[in-house]
Amino acid sequence: MSKFGNRKKKSVGAIGTSSLPDVVFMILFFFMATTSMREVELRVDLKSSDLPQATEIKKLEKKSLVSYIYVGRPLDQYQTMYGTEPRIQLNSAFAELTDIYEYILAEREMRDEAERPFMTTSLKVHKDTKMGIVTDIKQELRKASALKINYSARHDI
Repeated sequence: MSKFGNRKKKSVGAIGTSSLPDVVFMILFFFMATTSMREVELRVDLKSSDLPQATEIKKLEKKSLVSYIYVGRPLDQYQTMYGTEPRIQLNSAFAELTDIYEYILAEREMRDEAERPFMTTSLKVHKDTKMGIVTDIKQELRKASALKINYSARHDI
């Protein structure tokens, strides 16, 4: 009978938190090492839903060899200075059509000699932009001998 009457309530021990800072710093280091920061501040209105629709899409192999040209309507905060017509953006600044040649030459100079033939120019153009601007950009790219052109698009199934 004593077998049933001598039960004591067991208390749960405290959880050891001595390794918690190590775990937190490992997670923090992981995110710092794998996250890439956005290099360009978009000044034109380009969301992924604003890109033209495509049915056949191919991912770029080396994104480090891609130079981007953005075309679209300026964001609201820039419309008082630049208007509402589509504008060209190179890196983080608005540019004119004639600036594309110098931009491509500068991008080419930043690359190694072996990587230069593999450079690609990607056009991220708002779907409502008129094709005349794109044609003018392509003419400037021909002058700079940037003949590998990629058109960014969204894939809707």
